[in-house]
Amino acid sequence: MIEVRHIVQAVQGRTILNGISCSFQKGRMYGIIGPNGVGKSTLLQLLSGVDQPKQGEILLAGRNIASYPRKQLAKKLAVLQQSGLPPVGFSVREVVSMGRYPFQNWLGSEEQDFEPIIDRALSAMGLEELEHRKMDQLSGGERQRVALAKLMAQEPTIILLDEPTTYLDIGFQVQLLDTVRAWQQERELTVIAVLHDLNLAALYCDELVVLHQGKVAAAGIPHSVLTPTLIERVYETTAAVIAHPVTGVPQIMLQPNWNNESARSGLKEL
Repeated sequence: MIEVRHIVQAVQGRTILNGISCSFQKGRMYGIIGPNGVGKSTLLQLLSGVDQPKQGEILLAGRNIASYPRKQLAKKLAVLQQSGLPPVGFSVREVVSMGRYPFQNWLGSEEQDFEPIIDRALSAMGLEELEHRKMDQLSGGERQRVALAKLMAQEPTIILLDEPTTYLDIGFQVQLLDTVRAWQQERELTVIAVLHDLNLAALYCDELVVLHQGKVAAAGIPHSVLTPTLIERVYETTAAVIAHPVTGVPQIMLQPNWNNESARSGLKEL
């Protein structure tokens, strides 16, 4: 469905992505992982069509993504930005309704009654009691849930999520990703999410793409990607990888170094 071909991209004169290629198929959930500053969000911006690569191309359904008119692209693809929604003065329901913009005519109306779509999106994210509250009265986590409900109202076939669990406690992290995963499987959506938490990535994603030093360091199912060797090479830290006791997917156990001799020697030098 989406094919990335030999992408090169620079940010402020520094090459971030250097000739990467990968693909994303319909009905799968993908996690883009890697250390800070390796270009995860940059890649997501390119996949959204907002930015254009310095070299290479991105194809959506065999067609260069840059050739799609913005409104036509928005009917296929929706993006949850890392920053979430700003605390504007609209109500929660009004913001979620904005997800219907790609389907509206110049008068702001559409052929079908979209209110049931808004109701389902609010219910899915547990926002019914907040629907009339103004956005500037919400916490960061609540605004993040509104942003996802707005995406659901847009009814895309491809969803791009940039660190979707930002501002959320662990309970809401699980709720949000459970919702996304169920939605993705029910409608055979393609979901591509930038994730920092490797354990969440392994729990929810069918496949992982690891970025490191401008390249794709590894790609595949979590079992093949999340190995102690790769984690040490990419993240420069020692970790044990164990099987989740319920799902069997790999989970990362970090190994602290504060009690070893080299760490204590370093502290003495300071």
